Amino acid sequence: MEENLTLYHVFHTVAKNGNISRAAKELYISQPAISKSIRKLEDNLNTILFKRTSRGVSLTPEGEILYQHTSEAFFALNKGEETIARHHSLGIAQLRIGVSTTLCRYILLPYLQRFIKAYPHVQLSISNQSTYQTLALLEENKIDIGLIGETSSQKNIYFQSLQEIQDIFVATESYLEHLKLRSDPKEFYQTATFMMLNEENITRQYVNRVFLEKGMELTHVLEVSTMDLLIEFAKISLGTACVIREFVQEELASGKLIELPLDLYFAPRKIGFACRKEEKELSVIQNFFNV
Repeated sequence: MEENLTLYHVFHTVAKNGNISRAAKELYISQPAISKSIRKLEDNLNTILFKRTSRGVSLTPEGEILYQHTSEAFFALNKGEETIARHHSLGIAQLRIGVSTTLCRYILLPYLQRFIKAYPHVQLSISNQSTYQTLALLEENKIDIGLIGETSSQKNIYFQSLQEIQDIFVATESYLEHLKLRSDPKEFYQTATFMMLNEENITRQYVNRVFLEKGMELTHVLEVSTMDLLIEFAKISLGTACVIREFVQEELASGKLIELPLDLYFAPRKIGFACRKEEKELSVIQNFFNV
């Protein structure tokens, strides 16, 4: 098998380049040596892997099948090497964290206070972007941990739930009285200004789905870039804002904002920390998850 691994490497390089000469330069061996390795592998497999063309070589159907598998195998090996390299680099205790602006303020900052107190020598870097962008950066190995809302697209990602959040609509008492919500709820949907995050936001997409499932379409929508602005705009009676209940507890308790008694139910959603599955056992990541 050890000899075959070398032959597979030669085969894969030739298939990738489509040319024996270019493969020879990449592997730093002679063209005759490459041709000999290919013939030996073909003999071992009792098949023909390449056919010669005027531009170089091309794969036979059997060669295409083998190339697909060698591509997967060498990709896995490269990922293993990258993981080992990250293990070494993380040995100096550094973490790259991705998080949205909203989750950073309301969830991550209090969490970081505890983590830094427990592990003061860990070097941290934090980048702000949406959940989808955070997942992409995790896949690309550009961050180590993401604080995200749980999604169904976490193929190679380990997700550790931190808490549940629930979407609600809030407004001031004066705004509700002005629209007479309690006397005619249906008219409210047609006359109220609904303030929501932009369409790329995972919260907005979830809320949109709930409205669509009810066959409802909002007439007046004001898009706002951050949760903080949604809350502040609601407090000055600019409209009714879609916010996270857990992030407006103080305003609800004081009466500055009132939760709207809409005939809609927004199921709680999970938020938590995510990392690549192959790195979830790293001590620095486990320390962060379990602080």
